[in-house]
Amino acid sequence: MRFKFLLLIVCIVLSCKGKKDADVVENVKVSEEVEVQADVDLEVYDFEGFQKFLNRSDDKTYVINFWATWCAPCIKELPYFEKLNADYQNVEVVLVSLDFPHVYDKKLKPFIIKKELKSKVIALNDPNENEWINKIDESWSGSIPATIIYKKDNRKFFERSFTFEELENEVKQF
Repeated sequence: MRFKFLLLIVCIVLSCKGKKDADVVENVKVSEEVEVQADVDLEVYDFEGFQKFLNRSDDKTYVINFWATWCAPCIKELPYFEKLNADYQNVEVVLVSLDFPHVYDKKLKPFIIKKELKSKVIALNDPNENEWINKIDESWSGSIPATIIYKKDNRKFFERSFTFEELENEVKQF
């Protein structure tokens, strides 16, 4: 009888210890995910700081895409911008997130990691959109997706989404 009682105690202790170890492992996994999210280097600009991306005069073609994680057409076309960035060495793609600042850590950074975005991703945080939207292009209503393609003084603005073929054709004109 004593042996059975002792065996029962040992089983209970071991099963409790196993559960604690599993809880610790789960906690470590969560901590690792938080650390990965914190490692995303997200540059945040107001419009004045952002303007440098709109006026480069070297020999590259620049593709500036305005998007947000809540915009379904934007998300659909992101792989096309990523492919363009990977396939063309003389093209630089800049993905400008218009997400709200309170979702940078909870939504935008995890999205960048999950989608493995390789293009430069920046956030534009300037509450005076009625002023800067017109400075980007006078025809822009402010809706997204929107894209600027430029090389030196040659510039085109698009307030629409793209297929890869459409995007590639536009870039080839530069």
